[in-house]
Amino acid sequence: MKKWQFGMSMTVAVAMLGACGPDRDGVMEELETEPATEENKPDSLHIWVNDDERELLAYREIGDNFEAETGIEVRITPFSMGDQLEAMSLDAPAGGGPDLFYQPNDMVGSITLQGLAADIELTPEQEAEYLDGTLEALSYEGELAGVPAAVETYALFYNTDIIDEAPETIEDLEAIGEEYTNASANEFGFLLESREMYFAYPFYDAYGGYIFAEEGEDYDTLDIGLANDGAVKGGEMLQRFHQEGYLPQNLNADILNGLFLDGSVGAVFSGPWNIAEYGENLGDSLKSAPLPTVDGNPMRSLGGVKAWMVNGYSDHISWATELALFMTNEESAQIFFENKREIPARAEVTLDDELYEGFQEQLEHAYFMPNVPEVSAVWGPMGDANVFISQGNDVREVLEETVELIEDEIQIMGAGRE
Repeated sequence: MKKWQFGMSMTVAVAMLGACGPDRDGVMEELETEPATEENKPDSLHIWVNDDERELLAYREIGDNFEAETGIEVRITPFSMGDQLEAMSLDAPAGGGPDLFYQPNDMVGSITLQGLAADIELTPEQEAEYLDGTLEALSYEGELAGVPAAVETYALFYNTDIIDEAPETIEDLEAIGEEYTNASANEFGFLLESREMYFAYPFYDAYGGYIFAEEGEDYDTLDIGLANDGAVKGGEMLQRFHQEGYLPQNLNADILNGLFLDGSVGAVFSGPWNIAEYGENLGDSLKSAPLPTVDGNPMRSLGGVKAWMVNGYSDHISWATELALFMTNEESAQIFFENKREIPARAEVTLDDELYEGFQEQLEHAYFMPNVPEVSAVWGPMGDANVFISQGNDVREVLEETVELIEDEIQIMGAGRE
């Protein structure tokens, strides 16, 4: 399954937040201010690329281009993005690890607190090259932890053999559920993995729920809005979808994908990571669209930014930064898209497939996941809450108890940093 990876377990998160590396402030300050010159140019730079064959193909070509332009060899190690941070925490302070590693924005707070990523400084011209909101999503306490490479969110895929057009409103979506669902025959009007907070978030957000209150560019992690009246209303809607039979129990990505590919579902909440497989199976019947509106307002999906981060302990911070910028420039971003088919974090890249249009439109309404370390305390408890809600438990009671649990875990995380 290739949907967004949410981060670490609480045990790992607390341990990592409590860990403190050696004091490198003086050395890092000197390295960061030293520009990339012929005199300090390394023979090679080492990068960890997510262990995906299409991604590796893209960055091998991009690395060869960088070497042709600079004379610096780019050494690539395939390394699953989900495993990189733990390895960085162990290796980097001891002088190991790569010059560049690859992580999603919801890990930025933890990465910054550990000093694993160098603070990147961009010129205004460079900042303007990346999609709105991506740099903010990668910034924590005034430091930019990474250079945006890809963005993603989910939207609607729909099968025109079943429904003629995408539902524009939440009422339209529910009507599709009512008309096309025959649960005994495993036929459904629409599906989403409602137990995953990633996909359930738009319902809580639509009526005024929120993860953390926002204060300018910061988050108040003591103000959790997942049990307020709006969140309860959103949870009650999800519960009703289950009670009406529109959403089955124990639905996961494999089941959802299988039913949609079999032509048994009208529409699904899913992401661009499924475009290739869906397209191969459904052909011209496959279309994409943004999520429906609620009370006239677009539903906000959760979004993410994946970025190249410079190892804060690298001996080649300036040149590693140059490589990160090169790997995300317009030409490299086009190579990345042509191989990986993920949406680059640059507006000028041509996405030569109309199936991306729904996702590009939805990105305008996406809410990039909070990047504070405390967000890792949210996903597990809210996933459990969604299961309890789907089973018919009192929504308000479930959410209030869940928020208390999240608050307790955040307190533990705070103690781990002391």
